Amino acid sequence: MNQPPKANVFVEARYRKLTRDLPQTVFFCPDCKGHPRRRRKCERCEGFGKLTRDSVQELFGWVVAKAFQTRRHKFHGAGREDVDVRMLGTGRPFVFELCGPKNFDVDLAELEAEVNRRNDGRLEIVGLHYSEKARVRVIKETHHAKEYEARVHSDGPVDPQVIEELIGTRIEISQRTPERVAHRRADLDRKRWIEFLEFELLGDDEENGGKLWRVRMRTQHGTYVKEVLSGEGGKTTPSLSGLFDVPCRCLELDVLGILDEEGEEEIVVPSGPPPFGSGV
Repeated sequence: MNQPPKANVFVEARYRKLTRDLPQTVFFCPDCKGHPRRRRKCERCEGFGKLTRDSVQELFGWVVAKAFQTRRHKFHGAGREDVDVRMLGTGRPFVFELCGPKNFDVDLAELEAEVNRRNDGRLEIVGLHYSEKARVRVIKETHHAKEYEARVHSDGPVDPQVIEELIGTRIEISQRTPERVAHRRADLDRKRWIEFLEFELLGDDEENGGKLWRVRMRTQHGTYVKEVLSGEGGKTTPSLSGLFDVPCRCLELDVLGILDEEGEEEIVVPSGPPPFGSGV
């Protein structure tokens, strides 16, 4: 007799990533793809099958999947940040899909507390609640502007008048696909907007010479922020390097907020389940 298919369960929350060595999803080795046989002889990952020890998906999934009694799950994020970029502020929205769970009697408040206890200082989950399948499309396809804070090196001093004119001005940029993602992104010229909100001179860069800055900015969805700062040899114009008239590079980057498409308001995950059908 055929068994009826088990329904999938969807939960939704935000994650705050507090470290610079954590990808959002499983970071399989690009050479062996994590294949059980191929990875044994893989020199790149030395048989591990992955390029990082764990990920947001795994740290969350190990706890949640065990509670729901399933091994299969999918992570659906509202975009993603680079491995070395922290996700701060109120976090990034995501939907977590549990495939064919056997246990449905789960206290999500206790589950959230357990995930956070196990990953103190690395990962924090906020507002975990039940969701629905339609939310996956909304989470993945809605365009969000972002607010960032960067630690930036400039090779020399910058005219204070230039900084004053940049603050609060929305600038249209042209951005060609960066080299670091060219293997997985089409080689296109993209038009995006950026807006510099704050510049703070932190002092001299004792190690490399030049100056250190704290830069806060907002960008349109799909903007490659590190290249906005460096210019990548003219692939992004204008860039902070061009506007400062001195070479710049990003040393550290943090996401501070996930905003609406126009960059005006922060997107908030509700504290309880959405009304049925609201994601359609």
